[in-house]
Amino acid sequence: GDFGEAEAGHLEDADLAGCAETVLGGAQHPEVMSGVAFEGEHGVDHMLVSVPPDGDGDPVLRHHGQLLRQLAGRLRWLGYLSTTGVYGDHDGGWVSEETPLRPNTERGERRVAAERQWLDLAAAGLPVHVFRLAGIYGPGRSALDRVRAGKAHRIALPGQIFSRVHVDDIVSGVLASFDRGPPGAYNLADDRPCPQDDVVAFAAGLLGLPPPPIVALETLSAMARAFYAENRRVANGKAKRLLGWRPAYPDYRLGLRALNAMTSPMPASPAPAAASGDQ
Repeated sequence: GDFGEAEAGHLEDADLAGCAETVLGGAQHPEVMSGVAFEGEHGVDHMLVSVPPDGDGDPVLRHHGQLLRQLAGRLRWLGYLSTTGVYGDHDGGWVSEETPLRPNTERGERRVAAERQWLDLAAAGLPVHVFRLAGIYGPGRSALDRVRAGKAHRIALPGQIFSRVHVDDIVSGVLASFDRGPPGAYNLADDRPCPQDDVVAFAAGLLGLPPPPIVALETLSAMARAFYAENRRVANGKAKRLLGWRPAYPDYRLGLRALNAMTSPMPASPAPAAASGDQ
């Protein structure tokens, strides 16, 4: 996905190709971890897991929990990507890593259970970092793409607030934790929670299009309605304080402008004026 590709690219730039292999291998296909070398000069010592839990729990721990426990002392860093959905609905209030977890969806409950399983590995001596990600956007996955495709809409829900994070800022947060900050849970979100309608309208403006129509909540799919059933602002102070992390895109406007610049065609340059000696 977007994050795996972005993460692998940054890791390769940092000369951590072994970790990049684990991101794209162990994270997407848990069974391939059996073929990953954890010892020797070129052994993997950083592991990032992005596999979501299923109805039977966390698939990576189900397949490789015992192996991971045996790696205590050899793995320098272990990361798990979770979601701010573990907090559930807070009526637009702020949530931090100290906020009690009270998900109101089955998916959120699975994430809470998986987080606890991963954090329990700390007792075995593994340096587990859990990243609770706000709504992810990035290239090919943003309000710009939905507006272009004619699939965007607005829902007039006064007071409805969401947090989001650019995929590049997820990468920088993960990388920052390699060398700074203790193991534990960290929220990764930008500095400006806001209504989703604001994001969609701004994206339309960047594209020179009118804002998409307002539709009734009950006309949406069950999954979309569940999205609007949660209302919270996600605080990111812990990651800033302990990891030294600062989002490159602290609000959606900067992020969408950057994405739009990536996809907008460059204006054609005028032909240079002919010199007097040109034939």
